[in-house]
Amino acid sequence: MTTETILRVAAKGDGMTGSGRHIPRAAPGDIVRDDGSLEPGPHHAAAACRHYGACGGCQLQHLDDETLAGFVADRVVNAAEGQGLEPAKVALPHLSPPNSRRRATLHAVNGGGGPLIGFHEAGSHRVVGLSECPVLRPELFDAVGKLKAMLARRKGKYAANIELALTDQGVDCGIKGLTFEGLEQAEALMDFSNTSGLARLTVDEGWGPEVRWEPEPVTVTLSGVAVPFPAGAFLQATVDGEAALVAAAREWLDGANTIADLFAGLGTFAFALAGPAKVLAAEAARDAHLACKLAAGTSGRPVQAIHRDLFRNPLQPDELSRFDAVVLDPPRAGAREQVKALAESAVQRIVYISCNPSSWARDAAMLKEAGYRLEELRPVGQFRWSTHVELASCFAR
Repeated sequence: MTTETILRVAAKGDGMTGSGRHIPRAAPGDIVRDDGSLEPGPHHAAAACRHYGACGGCQLQHLDDETLAGFVADRVVNAAEGQGLEPAKVALPHLSPPNSRRRATLHAVNGGGGPLIGFHEAGSHRVVGLSECPVLRPELFDAVGKLKAMLARRKGKYAANIELALTDQGVDCGIKGLTFEGLEQAEALMDFSNTSGLARLTVDEGWGPEVRWEPEPVTVTLSGVAVPFPAGAFLQATVDGEAALVAAAREWLDGANTIADLFAGLGTFAFALAGPAKVLAAEAARDAHLACKLAAGTSGRPVQAIHRDLFRNPLQPDELSRFDAVVLDPPRAGAREQVKALAESAVQRIVYISCNPSSWARDAAMLKEAGYRLEELRPVGQFRWSTHVELASCFAR
């Protein structure tokens, strides 16, 4: 009998042999037999969830923590090396623990025998109804059970998206794709929200989210500042992951007096860096911008929030050169045009936070070409057991 050994984990989570074979749910050190079966090796872990293998929410539960951390680090380092980037230092990766995800988008369907709420199957639109989830915060999973009970009273076929986020006041729930008509259904929604202890319930029936329940304004606390939380706004996936990214930015930008926070969102980095530094927070999403602006005013932090689409209208080199440092945290597509302007500026220090190592590496190569050196990389795995990897990086002239 001939066998092969799994040597590493590929980008999509499959184990790879020396001959290039991709084996699903295989860990380094596993032995692949002729018939395709696996003999688990020293790094093969028992899955933490009964749904693993069907649910598409996780791809890496078969890895032990050592290998999982190595996967996160390798994704970041390989992306850098692919663009000829050589960081002076690569920090140990940060992994968020189980049951720490504070936001998630789930899907709900009428499964015939009752409602199913969960993630899609891998490569499919079929919904895996969750009976457990070692990823979500307990408060979010508890809300899933209450939503199932509410939907069990609903007749007919349906398919909806459910956005959950944990805020200062509790669980914020947004339902998209279901209609609730008439006074009886409206009152039932309010009763459900009240008895479930929701912080807010919004319903999007095709015209945008409409608030159906919000007994007090919903906020999230960012570096000690209570910031209004618009429905569906971006929030770092875990509290500890946010803390790791913020700590990196604070450390690297210590001593800067003026900082531009680009793609600032609600102000995750702006409020962390403000005082004694003065921070300009630029954001295109109007709801997020207004929330940041209001929080800056009420908190007294030296943050100036401006509404600006940095894809169509990036800050120009002369504007950027007025700042000692810049922090940017763009969407997955990266920030090509804004980075081009940064490369032509006189900014001495840049902190680039990214949720996509590939687009980050493309942008980082432009900074290297302009004379910036990559001082440090910090891999971050907020989405535990997922192939989704984030990073913090520091560039200096």
